[in-house]
Amino acid sequence: MSNQQWNPQWGQQPQQQGWGGQSPQQPKKSNAGKAIGFGCLGVIALLFIVGGIGAVASGGDDGDKGASSVSEPAAGAPEEEPKDDAPAKAKGPDGPEGDVKITACEVDSVTKWPSASLDVTNRSSKDSNYIVQVEFVDKDGTRLGEGTAALNNLAPDQVSKEKAQGLTQVSGKVECRVTKVTRYAS
Repeated sequence: MSNQQWNPQWGQQPQQQGWGGQSPQQPKKSNAGKAIGFGCLGVIALLFIVGGIGAVASGGDDGDKGASSVSEPAAGAPEEEPKDDAPAKAKGPDGPEGDVKITACEVDSVTKWPSASLDVTNRSSKDSNYIVQVEFVDKDGTRLGEGTAALNNLAPDQVSKEKAQGLTQVSGKVECRVTKVTRYAS
């Protein structure tokens, strides 16, 4: 082995030899760090999504937090007026369900996921939060999946365009039905 320096003009660099005339092995690069990093990032994102949905969902269902939802009282419970001071037109059988209108129902051609486009109109007298649950059914009425839309701080008489997205692949045409609407004062 000589002590000469390699010159790029000479062509290919000569192979250096290690002990016993063998070429030294280069350490292999590992992608384990990337895999662990992306895995952790995915877990964190999933926790944020689940936590956000849980926070929105529990906000309208827990009567101890001052939230108001127009729904049937439990058996034996005293009847009381809704706490959101909704005008008379929003009370009654249609309640907050009357605030939601399905404007389109379709299945995405690529993902095969169903979705419902919604117009939500706050007919109460206070800023309100909404959780809208939609089911997707086939022509026979068989439930194929469900989707949810949530929105916050909708002002009185304000309209919001929302989408309830299903995450179950379906084939063929579907019908969209609103199954539950929870409205409570912001």
